[in-house]
Amino acid sequence: MKNILSHASIKHQASKSAMIKPSKIILLLLTLLLVFATLFIGDHLVKSQQDIWLLLTGEADRYQSIVVWQWRASRLFAALIIGAGLGISGAVFQSLVRNPLGSPDITGFNVGAFTGVLISIAFFGNLYWMSVLGAILGGLFSAILVYIFAYRDGHSGFRLIIVGIAISATLTAFNQWLSLTVSLETAMTAALWSAGTLNGMTWARVLPAAALISAFMVCAFLMNTRMRLLEMGDDTAAALGISVNRSRLVLMFVGVALTAVATAVTGPIAFISLAAPQIARRLEKSTNVSLGSSALVGALLLLCADFIAQHGWEGSTLPVGLVTISLGGIYLVYLIMREGKL
Repeated sequence: MKNILSHASIKHQASKSAMIKPSKIILLLLTLLLVFATLFIGDHLVKSQQDIWLLLTGEADRYQSIVVWQWRASRLFAALIIGAGLGISGAVFQSLVRNPLGSPDITGFNVGAFTGVLISIAFFGNLYWMSVLGAILGGLFSAILVYIFAYRDGHSGFRLIIVGIAISATLTAFNQWLSLTVSLETAMTAALWSAGTLNGMTWARVLPAAALISAFMVCAFLMNTRMRLLEMGDDTAAALGISVNRSRLVLMFVGVALTAVATAVTGPIAFISLAAPQIARRLEKSTNVSLGSSALVGALLLLCADFIAQHGWEGSTLPVGLVTISLGGIYLVYLIMREGKL
């Protein structure tokens, strides 16, 4: 009877978290405001409200339409879908590890995805689908290594993080060695890509990735109840009829796949998966990590970082990865100091 009540309580909490809260409305409004700014703010492009109306009705001149709806809109959509995917990936891993530091940035899964893409570029050239496949395989490989080396009669969240940092350092050294041994052209391609950028994003490039990310996000939401049960502890989850190891492996695969696909398209983008779930949790004033809010915050963070990358320095556009890693370094120091006081 107690198990049935616990299971019903989890379902009630899941349905309650799915309701639209004021924090989500605020996030949506901020995102819409930033979407408008990203599309229409720029030198010598939109000079009046009439220009915006012409763009919305499809009556603007060809140059304005191409810039806004082909270049800026595709980049905007990429930032939204990739940011949402990274936010959910971070929420999944932080839930599994039960630690705010347990994100793909810290545990090295994005570095593993980077390794897979480097190997793909080195052997097959800069082919899109081979890069995606290489990123997924590389991320899974690093996840398996962390999972194996961190196992000691079960998995401790702290142990997973420490082992993940060690695996990440090892793979980073391997990536540097690989970059030095390949041809100069391949090394330059890898170096430009490794900064993490949305430059040159087109609809042909972002739509296939968006389909994959959307599919994995749906899988994450379908596993949401199981994730909540795992947060209560392995024994409790098993008592409620959940296959603990299978559920954990499926969730880990979904989280790695979300990070890997994003990495294959844009290169490694730090900070989003680390910060989005924690910011969402604080906005909702909840002890649990919400997948929906994490997706919204992740999309808003990446869109904001890309806006800063485009307009923060006059005459130049920075890779968005440089902006996120700068913000992420400050946030990581704060998070470590805060966790150390608990």
